[in-house]
Amino acid sequence: MAARQARIERKTKETRIAAKVNLDGEGRYKVKTGIGFLDHMLEQLSRHSLIDLEVEAEGDLHIDFHHTTEDTGIVIGQAVAKALGERAGIRRYGEAMIPMDETLTRVALDASNRPYLIWKVKFSKPKLGEMDTELFKEWFQAFAQAAGITLHVENLYGENNHHIVESCYKGLARALRQAIELDPRQPGAVPSTKGVL
Repeated sequence: MAARQARIERKTKETRIAAKVNLDGEGRYKVKTGIGFLDHMLEQLSRHSLIDLEVEAEGDLHIDFHHTTEDTGIVIGQAVAKALGERAGIRRYGEAMIPMDETLTRVALDASNRPYLIWKVKFSKPKLGEMDTELFKEWFQAFAQAAGITLHVENLYGENNHHIVESCYKGLARALRQAIELDPRQPGAVPSTKGVL
């Protein structure tokens, strides 16, 4: 079986980001974006998806966290898409229900190569630490678009904003782990009647 690994670099006037993924990893991570809370979420993504993830980002954080957050989603998504290749042999669909204390979040995805995001998540505070809570949707949108996945994220209920967003990342991780897993019943087959994803 060919290694499902990829490395992507993106350089703009606003950010310089490099990401490396191993889809068949052990959930090992080395993440440094300059945004502490985003680092914590990406570590959760790696650990619970079992995707080995390395991310190094430099961005215009003196302005705000928007460009670095969005571009990190783009680069990680592109790396996942590249590592998936033609998406042959994968299960394609994944879902997760993630409880965190008082919070419950549902995530469902289709690694269809047709990007779409449904985001039904609300926060009661404008910031978590120094990070604007509105940026989480931007990260998920960028990731879904670049990775080529249809992604539905819905927080069913919750009060603690940290729990809400962390359950979203853990839900993505668990659903992604299911979807990209190789299906022993159809090795090498593209899971679509079209014959291509």
